[in-house]
This record gives sequence, structure tokens and C-alpha cells, in this order.
Amino acid sequence: MIKPLKLSLSSVVTAIPEHVCSDLNGEIVILNLKSGTYFGLNETGALVWNLIKNPKTVDQLRTAILDEYEVEDEVCDRDLTALLQALVEQNLIEVTNAEATQTVD
Repeated sequence: MIKPLKLSLSSVVTAIPEHVCSDLNGEIVILNLKSGTYFGLNETGALVWNLIKNPKTVDQLRTAILDEYEVEDEVCDRDLTALLQALVEQNLIEVTNAEATQTVD
């Protein structure tokens, strides 16, 4: 089991290149070429996925979500952390500098 991420606002998130993705009416389906598994993302997840094709900090992702959707900060933080955890577990992203002191929970 992968241990839970300890994210900071300065943690950098990047999509791992060993995948194929397709946009399906605003949602995204990702095929991990190494494992052969599919992973689906809703509209908000698709926004994050498109942003992390190039390295982005958690703070940049958080700001983009808050700018795009009417959501409370705490809900955004919780859902973003859960999404990033799921993407790590599926080996679809890399997170660096994840052990900093200011965490997002």
C-alpha cells in the first residue's frame, strides 16, 4: 500500500509520460501503458490533468480550481489531495518536494 501523500503548497506535480489520454466531452480517460489500466477523471480532474502535463505546484493547481469553480477552500484542499493521492497510486504522476512543513489537508 502506498502511504498517504504529505503535500505542501510548494510540492511539484507532473504527469508521468507513459500514458495515453483521451478527452470525452470534458472528462478524461487515461491508459497507463506500463500497467494496462484505465483511469477516468471528471471535469475537475481533467482540469488538473491538463495543467500537470507541465510541472505545477500544488498551490498553482489549487488556485486554478478555486478560480474555475465555486468551492470552499477546505473542500478544494481535501478533494485535490484525494485526486493527487489516487493519481500517485495509479503511477500516473510524480510529486516532488512533498515533505515540506506547510501541508494541505
